[in-house]
Amino acid sequence: MRIAWIGKKSPFCGNVTYSREVTNALLDRGHQVSFLHFAQEEPEPDNWPNFQEVPLPFIYKSQVYTIPTFKATKVLTESLREIKPDVVHASLTLSPLDFFLPEICDQLNIPLIATFHTPFAGKGAKLISGTQLLAYQLYAPFLDNYDRVIVFSQIQRELLASMGVRERNIAVIPNGVDTSKYSPGSSNVKAEFKAERLFVYQGRIAPEKNVEALLRAWKQANMDAGSKLLIVGDGPLRATLEPFYGSEYGIIWLGFLASEDRRIEILQGADVFILPSLVEGLSLSLLEGMACGLACLATDVGADGEVLEKGAGVVINTKTVRSQLRTLLPLFQDHPELTTLLGQKARNRVLERYTLSKNITHLEELYQEVLAQQPVKLSWGA
Repeated sequence: MRIAWIGKKSPFCGNVTYSREVTNALLDRGHQVSFLHFAQEEPEPDNWPNFQEVPLPFIYKSQVYTIPTFKATKVLTESLREIKPDVVHASLTLSPLDFFLPEICDQLNIPLIATFHTPFAGKGAKLISGTQLLAYQLYAPFLDNYDRVIVFSQIQRELLASMGVRERNIAVIPNGVDTSKYSPGSSNVKAEFKAERLFVYQGRIAPEKNVEALLRAWKQANMDAGSKLLIVGDGPLRATLEPFYGSEYGIIWLGFLASEDRRIEILQGADVFILPSLVEGLSLSLLEGMACGLACLATDVGADGEVLEKGAGVVINTKTVRSQLRTLLPLFQDHPELTTLLGQKARNRVLERYTLSKNITHLEELYQEVLAQQPVKLSWGA
């Protein structure tokens, strides 16, 4: 099958990881994939597949949104005419181009599928933050023009349906992890950081990630000298937080790590993964930690609470993150048998529901379903 994938290659975020892992897996299954993305002169990111690439011009891009140039629509349309794909899959980048895609693909008679990553706070629109609610309300009328919209949980499906997206157009396909790559293994990370117990946060250092609540809880919990907290990632709040939460409290700031092998090495050497976010979609970082056998604590936002339900981890209420962590961190420090058990349960949950292999199989089935419903395609040469 010929697939034109529209997504992000940088800057690093969950959307970037999603595009990399899914396109790699589709290529492994024999599909032809062309990757269209907002490109610039930059080092090649880690572990990207070798496929045809089409750069789309842009004015600005960040981890959150992208502003294309006026020329981007023309470049995209002409590229799709040349590629002649069977299906277009857009991993939506929160860009104005997202709103033009249905019209472009309709003109070219190509089925169009979207993955909608926008995070949300809780179970229903009333619990969603103002910014995310606005994004859902803005996108809903346009998402209904896509042939299918992929979301990560039933909660998210219900939220979009309540905003007018036809339920038959919404497919729930959770994120998936390569469980052969992300798996328990040996690591020298504890020796490297002189740690007896190792806790990890991995993600952006931004307001919606609520990292300060974790840092304050860690500081107030008076953790043992042998317990270390690794902060993996970068973002706008790092410069204001790092000076107040440093190595004197056992907190080590590693910044953004481009090497996937290094990130896996850290997860394999750690005991506990913590995600105190106020909003999420379905965190790939959380799934990666679970797949590596870490005990996981995460807030009940997006689909993360659903991932950890029924004993696969500890689900935290967003209203009391700091107080809960202040209690839980010493508990997880002092009881390694607890973290070992929760790590095993977390790994098993990923194997049951969230493997990349199952994700790709569901995606292939969705492509076939959409193609079967399309009217007879006119010849590209016509």
